[in-house]
Amino acid sequence: MREIVLDTETTGLDPLRGDRLVEIGCVEVFNRMPTGQSYHCYINPQRDMPQEAFAVHGLSTEFLSDKPLFSAVVNGFLEFIGDAPLVIHNASFDISFINAELERIKWPPIPRERLVDTLLLARRKHPGVSNRLDDLCSRYSIDNSHRTKHGALLDAELLAEVYIDLVGARQSQLLLADTPRSDSTMQADGPRRQRPTPLTPRVTDADREAHRAFIATFGEKLIWKEFLAEA
Repeated sequence: MREIVLDTETTGLDPLRGDRLVEIGCVEVFNRMPTGQSYHCYINPQRDMPQEAFAVHGLSTEFLSDKPLFSAVVNGFLEFIGDAPLVIHNASFDISFINAELERIKWPPIPRERLVDTLLLARRKHPGVSNRLDDLCSRYSIDNSHRTKHGALLDAELLAEVYIDLVGARQSQLLLADTPRSDSTMQADGPRRQRPTPLTPRVTDADREAHRAFIATFGEKLIWKEFLAEA
């Protein structure tokens, strides 16, 4: 299953009061594992950057002044996310900004049914404690030492790692050689997939004949004789 882990940076906290989107970062996850495919863009918000927001992500008015408008990046963004579920930490915040930008250019909003909110998942799994992204990285031993400021792509990459642990996908994919498998587990796995075209045998008739001649040198009572007879 394809999923997109997404994060944004903005000029503030409320799109209804004129705050705008300034950065989008996305990481593709397939069957609960990152694929290495990502999407990232900066966006010119067409307004100033409040000092409080600048302190969070370090994106200045000057830096964003020559970046494209949302209308110029929307096609690439929507093409990347496709119809995949969107995994977001505190999803209502990010989607409100994305949908505000879509509404501004008269495009349909992204339905909330597509959202997977990792903050809600974390609160259910770890009730009564802080579940910020930094806290979850620490809890799951994910290195976030390079996160000196918020950044949409960096945070999406960290969240993808957190999400894998949060839903237990990392443990479920570990196959321990010394762990016995029950009959029910074997049945759940289903039949092994076969190659569409069998590999070409590497053992020739001459090899088989040479092996039979070698075994014959050990005498008639050798147990190998029984296997050769069955063959």
